[in-house]
Amino acid sequence: MTTYFDTASSEPLHPAARAVLEQAVASGYADPRRLHGPARNARIILDNAREATAEALGVRADEVTFTPSGTHAVHLGVLGLLGGAARSGNRLVATAVEHASVMHAGRWHAEHGGVFETAPVDASGRVLLDEVPEATVLAVQTANHEVGTLQPVAELAERAPVFTDACASGGRIALPEGWSAAALSAHKWGGPAGVGLLLVRKGARWRNPFPGDDRVEERATGMENVPAALAAAAALQAVVAERDEVNARHARLIDQLRAGVAAIPDTEVVGDPVARLPHLVTFSFLYVDGEAIVTELDRRGFSVASGSACAASTLEPSHVLTAMGALTHGNVRVSLSRETSEADVTRLLTELPDVVARIRHEAGL
Repeated sequence: MTTYFDTASSEPLHPAARAVLEQAVASGYADPRRLHGPARNARIILDNAREATAEALGVRADEVTFTPSGTHAVHLGVLGLLGGAARSGNRLVATAVEHASVMHAGRWHAEHGGVFETAPVDASGRVLLDEVPEATVLAVQTANHEVGTLQPVAELAERAPVFTDACASGGRIALPEGWSAAALSAHKWGGPAGVGLLLVRKGARWRNPFPGDDRVEERATGMENVPAALAAAAALQAVVAERDEVNARHARLIDQLRAGVAAIPDTEVVGDPVARLPHLVTFSFLYVDGEAIVTELDRRGFSVASGSACAASTLEPSHVLTAMGALTHGNVRVSLSRETSEADVTRLLTELPDVVARIRHEAGL
């Protein structure tokens, strides 16, 4: 039996999404912008998905656009705000711990004549407000993907239009105040993969940065995955309805994990211990290779992540941990699902000391 501790990468499909998806696939296949009967059915499903999503997030339905992924929503959000603000400047400032998709958008902006800078963070991963440069647009995540630290989105929104990457926090905590555009990803809260959300506040200046599409909605790219969008909305509603109970339980389990792991010699637990997402924690073991820990824990029935989920395949050190001044090797990220129990956490804490000691011993330490 495998215990899944990698929901920050992707959450298992929520039962509410599974039930809706099976029904929606049968009737939501047509292009919702055509005029025939099947198309009208698809349009109704898509409109329902948008309404339900907006209600769960506390936004307007016309602020919601379904995209093919969270990454695509990030690119549309960041670059669209820059396009809308082009008359006042071209300087994008992002925190140094933004997701790789934001960094890629920033470098793309710079390659096309814009300015891209990063703002430093403290040892917990929280941006240093006094050291944020003036900006045309600010990119600041709601919470960090790797270490869970929450960011002061509302404070920064007083300085410039803010894009916030809410992919790590979507559904688990409320959206912060102040953002002009935001991105979320459905598979992070138990919806299907292949559904992202771009949110653009009513009145925010946003302009499509990419070649246009002949769709009715300028923010949409191609045809939406209508059944998946409805399933994503159903999962989001369910997660929001149960999150107070789930978050309280997760916070206790993560506290237990933080304390238990910290007792292992030469270990660093990273991220803000209080102002953080409730369901994840990252820790680093000195003199230990992160990939070796992941492999050994997998052999013992635990699925965890090491380093940045998006950088793991490149074998590059995590730019998040680097910016925080934390250990960049031997790191493990544990993220809980709605079904994670105290017994699961206790079992992991029982195995971890032996795993770390064994790897260090094999390395001659």
